[in-house]
Amino acid sequence: MSSQRSIVIGGGAFAGLGLALAIRQGLGPELPVVVADPAFTMRPSRDPRASAIVAACRRLFETIGVWNDVAADAQPILDMVVTDSKLDDATRPTFLTFTGDVAPGEPFAHMVENRLLIDALVKRAEAEGIELTATAVSTYESRPDGTKVTLSDGREIEASLLIAADGARSKLRERAGIVTHGWDYDQSGIVVTVGHERDHQGRAEEHFLPAGPFAILPLKGKRSSLVWTESRREAARIVDLPADDFKRELETRFGLHLGELQPLDKPRAFPLGYFVARSFIAERLALVGDAAHVIHPIAGQGLNMGLKDAAALAEVIVDAARLGLDPGQADVLERYQRWRRFDTVAMGVATNSLNMLFSNHSTLLRTVRDIGLGLVDRVPPLKGAFIRQAAGLSGEVPRLLRGEAL
Repeated sequence: MSSQRSIVIGGGAFAGLGLALAIRQGLGPELPVVVADPAFTMRPSRDPRASAIVAACRRLFETIGVWNDVAADAQPILDMVVTDSKLDDATRPTFLTFTGDVAPGEPFAHMVENRLLIDALVKRAEAEGIELTATAVSTYESRPDGTKVTLSDGREIEASLLIAADGARSKLRERAGIVTHGWDYDQSGIVVTVGHERDHQGRAEEHFLPAGPFAILPLKGKRSSLVWTESRREAARIVDLPADDFKRELETRFGLHLGELQPLDKPRAFPLGYFVARSFIAERLALVGDAAHVIHPIAGQGLNMGLKDAAALAEVIVDAARLGLDPGQADVLERYQRWRRFDTVAMGVATNSLNMLFSNHSTLLRTVRDIGLGLVDRVPPLKGAFIRQAAGLSGEVPRLLRGEAL
């Protein structure tokens, strides 16, 4: 491997920046790392959303030196309650609860506002000497010994590897001719932050309603982030309602157990779907995050799967480079694909099955799923396995997700 040949990452969100930091810290400044994303022109970030960061991914952020910058503003999820009911039911019976830490003093997840985490990643990347360029990757030409990457400003970079972290509509994946398999759901996810009178005490709630899950995720202060699933037509109607009418729809689903509610930003609806790229790699190219896969948010694992991709690919690249291998060569990238694709497909099948099981009006299916939830709730080993899976600590876990530096 030429010590001067760069690694270029197209896309500067969580997976792209986390990957860049992991590579830089694993291999040092001798290997140039370039992250290209037009969004770098918008500083600081104005992303109004929040994300659930599971324990394994929190360990990654801690290991690459980012977590301390957001820890004070991260809300630990201390308690989780799952209910199953119809919208007009008088009560919402609880079928599954779980509390406790995956390790002493380590909650299974934290809620973090996206803008804070992105800004912390950018700040750390700049401190580490990673080149952040507010341009896009426009074209690339791969060949057996490298790839020539051309940015939208005309600059050309000789690289060993190009990494597509440019989202669900990845232009880099499309240019490589990698097709995706999947489908759209006739559902949209409504995202909004709400304030409430009483403290949530770190409790997250997921109400399974016939249209889809209604998740209440605690933020610092008397605030919660909502991920609210409806049919696409109904979601479009709801987000276009006048403020008072929207608030009534919200209260019908949220309830008043936390007192008076107040939306704190404009609700937005995002179409939901499932797809997995047929291949996570091509010649001198690797896909990570939403460029490789998109799943239903019912289990809150989409972002965390992208971070798992980043952790696995960083480990593969660093291991190869330390052995004197070219990190962009085919057998190195095959190791990454073998590691991540099965887990991704399995998670996609699981979330799709959950959505089919819970997002319907069938009384029979409701009975079956409620029995299943109750069984998990009453069998400690089963519940423990469920929590470790939710925390991202099951299966073959990359070193960064175990809190180990590369």
